[in-house]
Amino acid sequence: MAYFDFVDKVKYEGTAATEPFAFRFYDPERIVLDRPMKEWLPFAMAWWHNLGAAGTDMFGRDTADKSFGAVPGTMEHAKAKVDAGFEFMEKLGIRYFCFHDVDLVPEADDIKETNRRLDEISDYILEKMKGTEIRCLWGTANMFGNPRFMNGAGSTNSAEVYAFAAAQIKKALDLTVKLGGRGYVFWGGREGYETLLNTDVKFEQDNIARLMHLAVDYGRSIGFTGDFYIEPKPKEPMKHQYDYDAATSIGFLRQYGLDKDFKLNIEANHATLAGHTFEHELRISAINGMLGSIDANQGDMLLGWDTDEFPFDVYSATNAMLEVIQAGGLTGGFNFDAKNRRPSNTHEDMFKGFILGMDTFALGLLNAEKILKDGRLAAYKEKKYAAFHTELGEKILHDEMTLKELAEVAEQLGKPSAPISGNQEGLQTIVNQLLFG
Repeated sequence: MAYFDFVDKVKYEGTAATEPFAFRFYDPERIVLDRPMKEWLPFAMAWWHNLGAAGTDMFGRDTADKSFGAVPGTMEHAKAKVDAGFEFMEKLGIRYFCFHDVDLVPEADDIKETNRRLDEISDYILEKMKGTEIRCLWGTANMFGNPRFMNGAGSTNSAEVYAFAAAQIKKALDLTVKLGGRGYVFWGGREGYETLLNTDVKFEQDNIARLMHLAVDYGRSIGFTGDFYIEPKPKEPMKHQYDYDAATSIGFLRQYGLDKDFKLNIEANHATLAGHTFEHELRISAINGMLGSIDANQGDMLLGWDTDEFPFDVYSATNAMLEVIQAGGLTGGFNFDAKNRRPSNTHEDMFKGFILGMDTFALGLLNAEKILKDGRLAAYKEKKYAAFHTELGEKILHDEMTLKELAEVAEQLGKPSAPISGNQEGLQTIVNQLLFG
């Protein structure tokens, strides 16, 4: 059964294309900086948004039909989503998908029945994978939706709930390995607090780390060789989340000795909620050797919550791709943790959202290539720090100066020479010239 018979195969047709179901910039085999574009941009479909999100918000019900001809809440519906998802990915040339456990099947009252359903659906997914290039990018467990997680999962005040969290992680790791996943994600949707009046922060963080160590030990024991990820987010649903941003998450991983197994999965919309740019979070992750994967979306700067829009900001995508290229690429990929706007409620809109996002990052990649080949930004950055390549600067960098000796230098100079200009506006002019000239 074809769910999307209005489109055959979405192909690259160039910037003059008028066909709505065509790529203008994403040309998967095009060589960019010695790699095919598809290798720089390993795109993934988020099971929850694309096959599940139907437009419900806090003010209204579904606007889109994501039943795919089956009754929601049944295993027939779960299998219909698999069929629709694979048709969708094959027609767009997407090679990866990401999932939460309860995205795949309806959650039962008894965890043993949920696990049985997960075994059944993962067998079905494996059959669909045969003869395709489609694989799992990463898996995770939804430990924020069920009411039992109202006080957190790893941070819960209930030992029994903690055991259920462990059980979900175990099964999600089993599924990730079974489906060939390259990574496993922890998104601490309830790992935080509302008020310190009833919260022991150290106790909760210790228990979260303990659960992560258990996950690493189990994952390695069953042959999982990929990266574990933390996905930072500053707030929502909890007011104070422990994985606030990249720097906070890196500090947590190092404090608890998890940094050898974990990297970060950076989401653009979460970065802006934390008061950062997307590229800032990528840079902080990269310079700490922890840039792993990306949730590709963007937020609305006029709204203070996680809107998960398909990315269309070319400046942001360009800056992001500069970071990815300079980091040597990703161990993970670009997961479209994005959903159509509520009034964009047709199956055609599902394709248009992905085409927009894939083209945006492809254009960002091409722009980043121009900037790097042009070389003026890199040259100016080198010039900005040229003072540290003088005799004095080299001694500082090689730890050959004491504080007293540096103070003596300052006294001999009387006053320092003026630092070189940051030239921000000039560099922004160069970027505009390269992007639009």
